[in-house]
Amino acid sequence: MEKKHFNIIISSLSSAEKVPAEVWHSLLTLNGDEREKLARMAREVAVANFGKGVYVRALVEISSCCRNNCFYCGLRAANRNAVRYRLTKEEIVECCEEAARLGFNTFVLQGGEDYVQNDEWLADVVRTIKERYPSKAVTLSVGERSDSGFALLRSAGADRYLLRHETACVKHYSQLHPATMSAANRKRCLHVLKELGYQVGSGFMVGSPGQGIDELVEDLMFLDALKPAMIGIGPFIPANGTPFAEEKAGDVDMVLLLISLLRLRFPKALIPATTALATLCENGTERGILAGANVVMPNITPRRYAENYTIYNNKKYIDSESARLLDVLEERLNAIDRFIDYGRGDYVI
Repeated sequence: MEKKHFNIIISSLSSAEKVPAEVWHSLLTLNGDEREKLARMAREVAVANFGKGVYVRALVEISSCCRNNCFYCGLRAANRNAVRYRLTKEEIVECCEEAARLGFNTFVLQGGEDYVQNDEWLADVVRTIKERYPSKAVTLSVGERSDSGFALLRSAGADRYLLRHETACVKHYSQLHPATMSAANRKRCLHVLKELGYQVGSGFMVGSPGQGIDELVEDLMFLDALKPAMIGIGPFIPANGTPFAEEKAGDVDMVLLLISLLRLRFPKALIPATTALATLCENGTERGILAGANVVMPNITPRRYAENYTIYNNKKYIDSESARLLDVLEERLNAIDRFIDYGRGDYVI
């Protein structure tokens, strides 16, 4: 691509106007040198907005039980090989206590859409955590709920909600989910969450079956309209016991390109270097940060449970990724001229 044309399309990312589909198409087909230049620009934008600190969030995987049958997820209800567990309220609070002792200021409670861990039960858990740690942020990532359920959890003290839209394309959504789920409702939930005052996170998988450039463009345009506080993207990774068990994993380089594009388009968004990226790539955490990410979510779930939160194959859970060995993470970040930032890391417009 000519330098002049490259500069023109890059400048559109900082425009207040909507980025046209054809520009997203051009950006997604940049060559290697252009991608590296884009990554450098994204790094500069991340440092300009957040400094060289990388926010850490303590991840607690509260349940491997789920009512849904998403075709890509190892926790799907129809997977009889999945090992099911539910953390008790006391176990979740204990995880948060350990996280607080280690210096975390955000707790992320993630789990399947579990009938037992319903809105009222989860609201009680959130309320208890906030009573003990009123200054710390509680993020929920527990799927689609009713509007009243979202409101109840917000009133209990939940600060943030992560709900990846997975794909904005209606046709593609139907290729990834059963007929009981809809792209329209997933998008509606995200808007409800914003209206309730949550800091809202969305995102999508890269390389899922049936996805091409057109679908990625639709995802980017959806995020452009939603303007989320947090954006989580990672590569598709096949999971045993699912219809997609034999499918090819997503492309790491495309994930990195998208992180850079999203950082330039959303300079103040909280963008994690995901566990999925680290699973497919030995230095995926570092590469994600150098592409523009600024969040890492170490796992504080007790090992005996976390090993069974198998949303995809070979999920990364090694000591260097563990919240209990943050000194190792600090060393890895220092090696790329970054450091752990233990602040809450709220989204600031």
